Amino acid sequence: MKAARVALRSAAPLAAATTGGGGGRVTREVEYFARYSPSPLSMKQFLDFGSTNACERTSFSFLRHELPVRLANILKEIDLLPSPLLSTPSVQLVKSWYVQSLMELVEFREKKPDDHKVLTDFIEAIVKVRNRHHDVVPKMAQGVLEYRDSSKMDPFTNQNIQYFLDRLYMNRISIRMLINQHTLIFDDCNSLGNPKHIGCIDPCCDVVDLVHDAFQSAQMLCDQYYFASPDLKLTQVNGKAAGQPVQIVYVPSHLFHMLFELFKNAMRATVEHQEKKPSLDPIEVTVVLGKEDLSIKISDRGGGVPMRKIERLFSYTYSTAPKPVMDSNNSTPLAGFGYGLPISRLYAKYFQGDLNLCSISGYGTDALIYLKALSTESVEKLPVFNKSACKHYQIAVEADDWCVPSKEPRNLSKQSAAA
Repeated sequence: MKAARVALRSAAPLAAATTGGGGGRVTREVEYFARYSPSPLSMKQFLDFGSTNACERTSFSFLRHELPVRLANILKEIDLLPSPLLSTPSVQLVKSWYVQSLMELVEFREKKPDDHKVLTDFIEAIVKVRNRHHDVVPKMAQGVLEYRDSSKMDPFTNQNIQYFLDRLYMNRISIRMLINQHTLIFDDCNSLGNPKHIGCIDPCCDVVDLVHDAFQSAQMLCDQYYFASPDLKLTQVNGKAAGQPVQIVYVPSHLFHMLFELFKNAMRATVEHQEKKPSLDPIEVTVVLGKEDLSIKISDRGGGVPMRKIERLFSYTYSTAPKPVMDSNNSTPLAGFGYGLPISRLYAKYFQGDLNLCSISGYGTDALIYLKALSTESVEKLPVFNKSACKHYQIAVEADDWCVPSKEPRNLSKQSAAA
């Protein structure tokens, strides 16, 4: 089995980004680190390490191996993308970022953790990596648009792109998490951290406060665009300790991202669906802390979404907004790419949670966020390059053994007129 795994990991050649003088060394390093699987950490491990055993040398020793492993694993999958997509300038640029970051981190493999300058240089290096990868999401989105405009997007290719982007962006979330934890705890020059937090983790994250913050931010945007916005109606239930605030160990920025995206969608739907009403129905939020789960339900009266469109809302190749226009500076705006919901769901899934939509067409939509209430169960969900992952890019979608209806509703009025 081990021999088969090694053979598989060597199967896909590193193209384009590894050509040239240093291509041989790049390939060797990618193959070496891709043989390892990422090591997922639990929220409790992040918390315990940062609060009781905050040793910079231990963190350095872990990250100088773990970060290249995560970079190499996703680099192997990038080369399994369809050639027309892989060859787009945007995807090639993203790939070059991952290769450059890997090679810069490899330089620390043999360095001694007892040297203070090494530890300082490492912080500078991982901050550069984080900054370099800042635009990975919009750049990949631009690459998909370039591919979609130049090639026919068949269901099999669309499925592969969806599978890959989920894994790429989850990988990116995890890398940023590791880097942020290290820099916020050990970088003496970094004064941006909250003194009550352990790195970017809040041990007593007040969920209701975050709901209010995200709602107000979304409401401000809604007021600017529509000159109106719905109010908030909130209910909270602490099933573990009645009457106490709803608190969990979590990354506030991750939860804020999810809430803000869902509130934006709910407000837009409500205002547009109820534009003729004298007043807007409020957006109802229910926050419940149970023994194992924290659940947040966001309910709107925005008219809902047809059932056939629900899954499309989580697709990277589908957006209800107009196609974004690139400006002369080659910037890549996220608006119009339709990435808000799928990436919000990745944030929820990152620590073993989930995000789902339940809609009643003609009435409204319920968005549900599920998070783990126990820090021991909040473990990173990480993509691994292995035989199973490789198969996703190779096996075509077989013909369905159930009849498949048309994607759009049939216009019966035209049909009866023709008869």
